[in-house]
Amino acid sequence: MTAKSNETTQPLVRVENLVKNYSKKKLVGSAEEVRALDGVSFSIFRGTTLAIVGESGSGKSTLALCLACLERRTSGNVWFEETDLGGLREKGRRVIRRQIQLIFQDPANSFNPRWSVLEILTEPLVVQGNLGHEEMKSRAHVLLEQVALPRRLGEKFPSELSGGQRQRLAIARALGLAPKLLILDEALSALDCSVQAQIANLLMDLQASLGMTYLFISHDLAMAAYLADEIAVMSRGQIVEQGAPEGILRRPESKITRELLAAVPRLDFSRPSTEP
Repeated sequence: MTAKSNETTQPLVRVENLVKNYSKKKLVGSAEEVRALDGVSFSIFRGTTLAIVGESGSGKSTLALCLACLERRTSGNVWFEETDLGGLREKGRRVIRRQIQLIFQDPANSFNPRWSVLEILTEPLVVQGNLGHEEMKSRAHVLLEQVALPRRLGEKFPSELSGGQRQRLAIARALGLAPKLLILDEALSALDCSVQAQIANLLMDLQASLGMTYLFISHDLAMAAYLADEIAVMSRGQIVEQGAPEGILRRPESKITRELLAAVPRLDFSRPSTEP
């Protein structure tokens, strides 16, 4: 993958031969071992987007959980900057979790319904414990502005927001911890097309202004092609095809890529330029 001009030559994330097994209980007999990830390898450079695309059950979400230190690998290696995540104790894993933030399809499940928007945004800052009340409130207003939400929504509750507004709130909360990697696990799939486009453009604006690095997980090849610098197609726990969006989508080599491509009625390979 070619690094952009604002990147270093070292990847932010490096995954080598990652394996994750689960034990599946059976009604009769011994438990069965299921391999969710089977020798996955890739790198993500700073300021770029890698899209992981595949059908349900391909291992995409398990990969996200392993990278975010929410699941332990069975074997293989994951480096974040120069840190080997597999060798960390719980204290070190907590530090890494602040730097790798996850956003899911339905962010409402991760919001306390009794908290206002401002309380949701300031809660991670309270945990950090290095800001006063007014500083946290000011920081929350800045976060709202970064995701194009009006300040007046600060007193609202998650149930009073639209789906697109809740997703913007989830992004704002993640940004509050100044993460180095944002993992978006089907984060756009529950939104209608126009709102998907708005959030996708917001993500690219944040990438341009803040130098964000994304792992974008989806079953939608069209959106992956729009957002990503590189696409990796997964099937049955393995990456079966990987490369630049134009090459993969115009000349798909694997059967699963062709099947995913057939499900997309129309693809636009152009990506808005971030050049001034």
